[in-house]
Amino acid sequence: MALRADDLIDRRRLRRKLTFWRVAALVVAAAGLVALSTWIYGDDFTGAAVDHIAKVKIEGTITEDDELIKRLETIRQSSRVKAVILSIDSPGGTTVGGESIYEEVRKLAAEKPVVAEVGTLAASAGYMIATAADHIVARKSSIVGSIGVLIQYPDVSGLMDKLGIKLEEVKSSPLKASPSPFRPANDDERAMVRKLILDSYDWFVGVVAERRNMTKPEALALADGSIFTGRQAVANKLVDAVGGETEAIDWLATKGVDAKLEVVEWKDTEGDSFLLSKAMARTIGSALGLPDYGGDIIHELGADRLFLDGLVSVWHP
Repeated sequence: MALRADDLIDRRRLRRKLTFWRVAALVVAAAGLVALSTWIYGDDFTGAAVDHIAKVKIEGTITEDDELIKRLETIRQSSRVKAVILSIDSPGGTTVGGESIYEEVRKLAAEKPVVAEVGTLAASAGYMIATAADHIVARKSSIVGSIGVLIQYPDVSGLMDKLGIKLEEVKSSPLKASPSPFRPANDDERAMVRKLILDSYDWFVGVVAERRNMTKPEALALADGSIFTGRQAVANKLVDAVGGETEAIDWLATKGVDAKLEVVEWKDTEGDSFLLSKAMARTIGSALGLPDYGGDIIHELGADRLFLDGLVSVWHP
């Protein structure tokens, strides 16, 4: 009996070892196949080696995004990309982030037809980016607008008083490091901040007026921070048509783009090395039947908006 028990234990150990090496072999094979296909088919972001319509998703809070800028530049330089669909679903973000992406989209639109497809939301800096496209479509119930700029800063001076904390400071001039969260802002500080906001606001309104073929007064009338449904946005000339990807492709066809071309999403590569990227982890996990934990929970919850610093153009529901 003792020998039989030992044999059973040895067999179980052998099975566990075989299972481990089988899984390891599957992982290596999957990595090799994906890496090989990426090398064969060329484009860094898509692997598409045929003519196609590129789709780029711009989602969540907008900040300065070097990876996205590089991706848009690569799309512009790709001879295989015949047109571009910007799929936008964003409440906005930093003004500089929106401006940098806006300018890159304008460079792209100078060489290829670009259409913006609004999903649930394209507000503030999100709408700013949409105006860089040659044509904008949105769903009837999409939210569009919130044209404006703001700066928000906390005032914890009341809490400091309760805790018995005092702040001493020596400044080179009265407006240095102002406004401060450690004391209420005075009139001069508010006036300084307001000048800053109004200058960026004037630029934003000018962009809307130019790109949407409006007069400055027409743009100003819509730039009071109001949000609009897709239908209202069409009536107010903020959006060109109601629809989604099908309508976007139909418009591209009017610009000489073959409507039968495949729409290929150009994704974030999420790292310099594919073997170390989130995309690779998701690919292997999917092959093994594991759940996808690649998403950033903080981003998904929208908590990243809490950490925006400086001048922002963002819609706060």
